[in-house]
Amino acid sequence: MQYRPLGRTGLNVSLICLGTMTWGEQNTEAEGHAQMDRALERGINFFDTAELYPVPPKAETQGRTESVIGTWFKARKNRDKVILASKVVGRTPMNWFRNGNIPGEQTRAQMTQALEKSLKRLGTDYIDLYQLHWPDRTMPWGSNPTHFKWSDMGDAGNPIEEILDVLGDFVKQGKVRHVGLSNESAWGTMKFLQASEKLGLPRVASIQNAFHLINRTYDVALAEISMREQVSLLAYSPLAQGYLTGKYRNGALPKGSRKEMFNRLQRYEKPGSAEAIELYWALAQELGIDLTKLALAYVNSRPFVGSTIIGATTMEQLETCIDSIDVTITPEIEAKIDAIHQIHMNPAP
Repeated sequence: MQYRPLGRTGLNVSLICLGTMTWGEQNTEAEGHAQMDRALERGINFFDTAELYPVPPKAETQGRTESVIGTWFKARKNRDKVILASKVVGRTPMNWFRNGNIPGEQTRAQMTQALEKSLKRLGTDYIDLYQLHWPDRTMPWGSNPTHFKWSDMGDAGNPIEEILDVLGDFVKQGKVRHVGLSNESAWGTMKFLQASEKLGLPRVASIQNAFHLINRTYDVALAEISMREQVSLLAYSPLAQGYLTGKYRNGALPKGSRKEMFNRLQRYEKPGSAEAIELYWALAQELGIDLTKLALAYVNSRPFVGSTIIGATTMEQLETCIDSIDVTITPEIEAKIDAIHQIHMNPAP
């Protein structure tokens, strides 16, 4: 396993981060425990979860994933072996996160309640990296950023300075070690950095955004922030939620796949996506490399990436994803990838 700095925290995290969002829905508790056992054996020291998980988000399953991790910590007594990341939701009409069935937002009261509940489910008294799952303000993010209209921007949500102040109190209390962002923009990231410097509040260590072969929008603006400000990208959906394994090629719908079960992956079916995936598939065949490993290796190879977040529902998938660290993206391979990207640029943002 390889390790990289997590922002300016002084922590070194494994290049592969174990994502957990299927545990409690597609995976049982026992399967989640087995994945964590194997990940630790393979040198992974970084796990990512969220109060929202598992996905898709539902009131009846919310929090199960953190509970699976909590029972593992209790059984293995190895909390000190893991750098643990979790997240608090941003503004949302989903009303099952907070007491009183109120819509979620990033206020002091709601964030405090979220942290306390996460700590209880996780069976720990601290979280190493506590992230804002998405911004509290209205902005383009997530599965439909291209549908956002700036003319309908709406309000700015709770002030960034106030949100960061709450996170700062969590750090002072020892319940959070470091803080991070997710689904954030270049503007938002710089605003958090400015607030940190101006007010003496915690500096964001990382930003967890989507990044993969058919969505390299992070290359523009945000990558420079990562490089110059040492805000590590924690790349999520590096396989475009399975599309870059090739399993959905030519309209295939594997039994038990996320698309077959939930039919919510339209983000990866926009015009041009299938054509791009076919070209990357052909390139992998030409190189004699599994497309899964090629796609992950490309993300791993980016200098602004602190860790690549993988997710698996089977142990075989887990092993394949971890094995991507053994694939080298040579200048020749990168040139071939860039040639495809030049023609089929970011069809699935």
